[in-house]
Amino acid sequence: MRNQYRIAIWGILLTMLPGLLWAQGRRISGRITSAQDGQPLPGVNVVVKGTTNGVSSDANGNYSIVLPDGQNVLLYTSIGSASQEIAVGNRTVLNVQMQEVVNELSQVVVTGYNTTQRKDITGSIASISPEKFKNIPAASFDQALQGQAAGVQVTQSSGTPGGGLMVRIRGNTSISAVNRPLFIVDGVPVEDGNLSAREFGGQQDNAFALFNPNDIESIEVLKDASAKAIYGSRAANGVVLITTKRGRSNAKTVFSADVQRGLTDVVRRPDLLNASELLDLQREAVRNAGKDPDQLGLIKGVTDGVNTDWVDAVLRKGVYQQYQLSAQGGNEKTQFYLSGSFRDEEGVQLNNRFSRYTGQLRLDHKATSKLSFGTNITLSSARNDRVKGDNFLDGVYSGAVKSLPYYAPYNEQGKLYGPNDPNYAGFPNFNPVGQAVLPRFRAYTFKMLGGIYAEYEIIPNLRLRSKASVDYNNVTEDQFEPSSTAIGGFLPSVGGQGYGVYINSQLSTFINTNTLTYNFRLNEKHRFNALLGGEILQRTERTGDVSGRIFPSDDFTYITSAGVVDQGSSFVVNNGLLSGFSEVSYNYDDRFLSTLTARYDGSSRFGQDRQFGFFPSASVAWRLSQEKFLQRFTFLNDLKLRASYGFTGNERIGDFQFLGTWSSVTYSGSTGVGPQALTNPALQWERTREANVGIDASFFNSRLSVIIDVYDNLTDRLLFAQPIPQTTGFATVQGNIGKVANRGVELTISTVNIDRAATGGLRWNTNFNVSHNDNKVVELVSNEPIFRGYTADGVSQTNVVLPGHPLGTFWGLKFLGVDPATGDAIYEDKNGDGRISPDDGQVIGNAQPLVYGGLTNTVSFKGIDLSVFFQGSFGNKTLNFTNATLLNSGADLQNNQSRLALKRWQKEGDITNVPRYQFENTFNNFHSSRYLEDGSFLRLRNVSLGYNIPKRWLAKYKVANLRVYGSATNLWTLTRYSGPDPEVSTLDGSTTAQGIDFFTFPQIKTIFGGISLTF
Repeated sequence: MRNQYRIAIWGILLTMLPGLLWAQGRRISGRITSAQDGQPLPGVNVVVKGTTNGVSSDANGNYSIVLPDGQNVLLYTSIGSASQEIAVGNRTVLNVQMQEVVNELSQVVVTGYNTTQRKDITGSIASISPEKFKNIPAASFDQALQGQAAGVQVTQSSGTPGGGLMVRIRGNTSISAVNRPLFIVDGVPVEDGNLSAREFGGQQDNAFALFNPNDIESIEVLKDASAKAIYGSRAANGVVLITTKRGRSNAKTVFSADVQRGLTDVVRRPDLLNASELLDLQREAVRNAGKDPDQLGLIKGVTDGVNTDWVDAVLRKGVYQQYQLSAQGGNEKTQFYLSGSFRDEEGVQLNNRFSRYTGQLRLDHKATSKLSFGTNITLSSARNDRVKGDNFLDGVYSGAVKSLPYYAPYNEQGKLYGPNDPNYAGFPNFNPVGQAVLPRFRAYTFKMLGGIYAEYEIIPNLRLRSKASVDYNNVTEDQFEPSSTAIGGFLPSVGGQGYGVYINSQLSTFINTNTLTYNFRLNEKHRFNALLGGEILQRTERTGDVSGRIFPSDDFTYITSAGVVDQGSSFVVNNGLLSGFSEVSYNYDDRFLSTLTARYDGSSRFGQDRQFGFFPSASVAWRLSQEKFLQRFTFLNDLKLRASYGFTGNERIGDFQFLGTWSSVTYSGSTGVGPQALTNPALQWERTREANVGIDASFFNSRLSVIIDVYDNLTDRLLFAQPIPQTTGFATVQGNIGKVANRGVELTISTVNIDRAATGGLRWNTNFNVSHNDNKVVELVSNEPIFRGYTADGVSQTNVVLPGHPLGTFWGLKFLGVDPATGDAIYEDKNGDGRISPDDGQVIGNAQPLVYGGLTNTVSFKGIDLSVFFQGSFGNKTLNFTNATLLNSGADLQNNQSRLALKRWQKEGDITNVPRYQFENTFNNFHSSRYLEDGSFLRLRNVSLGYNIPKRWLAKYKVANLRVYGSATNLWTLTRYSGPDPEVSTLDGSTTAQGIDFFTFPQIKTIFGGISLTF
């Protein structure tokens, strides 16, 4: 591999040799930036007037050109910017600012290890400006992606502060490997998903909640193989590139302050029965079973003497606040950006809170005309006070929803009832209010993301860049459940005297990246950009935990006081990547463009015979608008056709699963070792073949822009635990089997409907994106269903993986309605054997939406600005698994019921879809499509209204800008879903069991005001 690098480097040097021999005269160097925001402009053509001698600016806007004797004028040209003709004179350094004329085309886009202008892109890349989410109180940058880009589906699993989100780009590609995109922050692949060692009822924490979205300069989403193949074995699920803010040259230091404060509440509460309504229902169910409800203690006027709204008892209105201060500036030599922020979100559930401190420093310095270097450091510290939720048996919200309203949380003395109190019989032997306020589930997280880089111009336009970075995360989880809680006081294995857990985890990634870039021109029309690089990545994870029980009292809450400390574990895992990559772009006369990309990855997660993989891609583009036969259409600003084809991979599974491993075992009281997993030396990464065709068009001086993409992706070599005969002593062996396909179309439309801003008048912009993705399991080791999700009604499964159907497919009986004569449920007898059983299970729907997207309208007028953002998903099903408990047809009397139960069958001839209630009758409660609902929704995600104080009022106070604004999120939702929130997923991040609502805490709405000050 080392020899391959040497050959490639010598090839580049030989390519440059003619230029070196020709170079006679004076060398002129400089930096090209945007006059609008001071940001560097790559891809600007710099030509000696009257000759074909020219170069292009690099990713940082730098250029270097030899000015032959007798020549003194340079031409600077770029589509989307006004051309400039500058006399050099005696200067050797010439910095240039370009005025933008077409913003969309001159927009600078990060494309992996390089940057370019949008006009030169040949792949499918979506750009998201911070302006689109500046008024949304996003806790993390993945939340900021929601509804903002075609092909990007973001689902917030619950309303828990700092909680997880599911992000998918062009569908799910894998059954058992990670389906999340690769997230790159300032060139560093960062930890995604959860950092905590514990999930709380299916809900995870979110590693990205440690970043401050206000520090982001740009977000680019790489969607097709041409754009993302340079990340090789980690790119199959898409790549999200986040670039943080940096200093600006030729600018005085600008200070900015931003303050936000507001209130939060759940979007909707569940609609439950009160004590009297529930008692009537229970008495009816008991009578239908031929029993006397009085004998069971269900006595009118006595049992329902108390009426507690348990959901209100465990919820509150939370307080949201965020403060940020930043400084940005610099000169030609040095640019800097420095910020600090504090965010505090009081959860809507009692005792639930998320607080975060962040600091950001980015420094760039140009030491000489050839050498530059810099650093970026992000520090973050967070405290997350969690509560048990969702499908936990002793969850706070789930317990409150289930609890019977004719019990109270407090006794006559105002003290909380405990789980062993003989006068308390709430569900299930615990008090949800006590479960919220008494335990301690606290996670402390520290993150440091830092890197240093240096860049040196070896010869004109040949630059070597080296960067070393580290992503370090430390999580300490401190948990204690006193004897007055369900676990600490009721669970027999704990002993009834408290239970404590202490966990410490460290996750660190070190990465070193080295790249050579070379930009050159041949004649006037041929422009080449070449990149060659190598990368080393090493990730280490260390975790240790210990638990204790039998505490002397609830006043002693740490493990050192536990009477018994007999459980714990620790482990260390390392994995790494060794990679080489290259990219060559060719531009002919700004009409024909092509890009070749390749990456060669070696991963420690696979056997020696399969450690290395090759991931190539190719793309072409034709800018028709530059052709003479279209230039007569003056309304057409840009029209470009794109096509790409290539391969990407997915290596993100558990570590060393190709090995035949042994583990400690205990047999007959003796400890030893035994085989744990079978070896598979042929195990390799998943591979995705990707094809994409796209159109970029801009009309009427960029008043209308349209982007259309059509793609066809096929993933094979699926990483999957293949079932094998258990006579081998094992149930599965990790292998590469099966295929998953994703095909779809994406549409993005941006319009400037009214533009009178230049005269202080009205400006109205609209951005719309919509996507359709068709996901399908094409092939598995067999056509037999593979069940996933929950076990329902003690037997059936909620989800299935089956060839011919998408991931996230629901499985169960097909509900045909309620018999008007008997009130019993009617199910389809799928196998025709004359009885209803799990063998009659079938596909009943799936969680994949038919279309999803977002719509934003922005209006400004004389200092007033209004933004309205809608987001929607249509055609997806949601399994209201909560109703298996809250609409259980009287199978038990231990839970409250949904108000939908009032529509139940009660007498012969009733027409309804809710079966009759009969105590201990489980037939009417079989898992079926009765619990499957339309999960489509249209949500007013955000509305904000602001006012910029006139500058003439601020001038004497030396204030550059002052904006006062108000904003609200999740104010309104249009949906047919009967649960509190259609946009939830109990099993956070699950691919095969998505779209399940099992007592999942709904999302929150936030209303807040803010002040932004710049001086």
